[in-house]
Amino acid sequence: MSPTMETKRLRIGVLTGGGDCPGLNPAIRAVVRRAEAGGHTVVGILDGWAGLANPDATLSRPLNRDEVRGIQARGGTVLGSSRTNLLKREGGLNAAEASIKRLGLDALVVIGGDDTLSVAAGLAKRGAAVVAIPKTMDNDVWGTEGCLGFDTAANIVTEALDRIQTTTSSHHRVAVVEVMGRDAGWVAAWGGLAGGADTILVPEQPVDAAAIDRLVELVTRRRSYATGASVIVVSEGVQLPEALLNLSGDVPRDEFGHPRLDKIAVGDAIAAILEERTGLEVRCTRLGHLQRGGPPSAADRVLGARYGVAAVDALETGRWGNMVALRAGAIVEVPLAEVGGKNRPLDASYLRIFDALA
Repeated sequence: MSPTMETKRLRIGVLTGGGDCPGLNPAIRAVVRRAEAGGHTVVGILDGWAGLANPDATLSRPLNRDEVRGIQARGGTVLGSSRTNLLKREGGLNAAEASIKRLGLDALVVIGGDDTLSVAAGLAKRGAAVVAIPKTMDNDVWGTEGCLGFDTAANIVTEALDRIQTTTSSHHRVAVVEVMGRDAGWVAAWGGLAGGADTILVPEQPVDAAAIDRLVELVTRRRSYATGASVIVVSEGVQLPEALLNLSGDVPRDEFGHPRLDKIAVGDAIAAILEERTGLEVRCTRLGHLQRGGPPSAADRVLGARYGVAAVDALETGRWGNMVALRAGAIVEVPLAEVGGKNRPLDASYLRIFDALA
């Protein structure tokens, strides 16, 4: 712990990186209000790492209680965001450090997923006073049981499935619902269980020929039940054999090397396979960015408040280089060096639940 940080009045920068999601604004609000209560000032960095490393002029704005009044009810991020990887840009971290110095920042709160936090870890390794807050609707940041945006996304999937169930049952169809989840199936599992899905396909389990056979058997068997309908939830990051995908050319990738999953469309591929193999009418619904939009749930607002306060608490006492995290209901701190580049996979117990309910 730094001996001077307990009493020093800090100038704190805050940024949001990666994909937007509900819960970011409650965290920003909490950072600002907790900081002002401690006599500190806050500067909002616009558009994530892209804004901080802007070679012409760092994009920023002062934040105070008036600026953040009421934003806990708003989705997205009032600071803007970007998918920018300073670790792969020549001089990227140097540019960020120069901006931190130019703005007179003593510390930085970074709100983002594993990609954004990998850059934060890079800065922390070079001595920057950084504390991170985990955010991703995929809920797969390593080291925490809760990420901002996840609860709202799961609620949106649940509501969508409630609606899809009625129309699917009325027409005795099969519905394939593609949801977000690049590396982990948390959204599919929680939304699928709450919304009464018959099964889920998730990135943690490869979908090979045997898996397709089991899916065909499930849909065919359910044809004799009640309405004869089936609902299957598919994570967008599910790995299908390339021969089953209808791709034209290379799939574009972002700065972190991730393919554009909307261009792969595994849900459409699964629906086409099932329709061909069963002769049933199969419709695919891709929820896409609906899962990112709208106001945050109560759980995401509360978690954002808890994380924001904890982040400033850590900075105020010199405990930087960490990510605030949720474990067994308590807020703890995890070293950033242990977080970057890792994912928290879906617990296999959820898959057993679907098997038990099939």
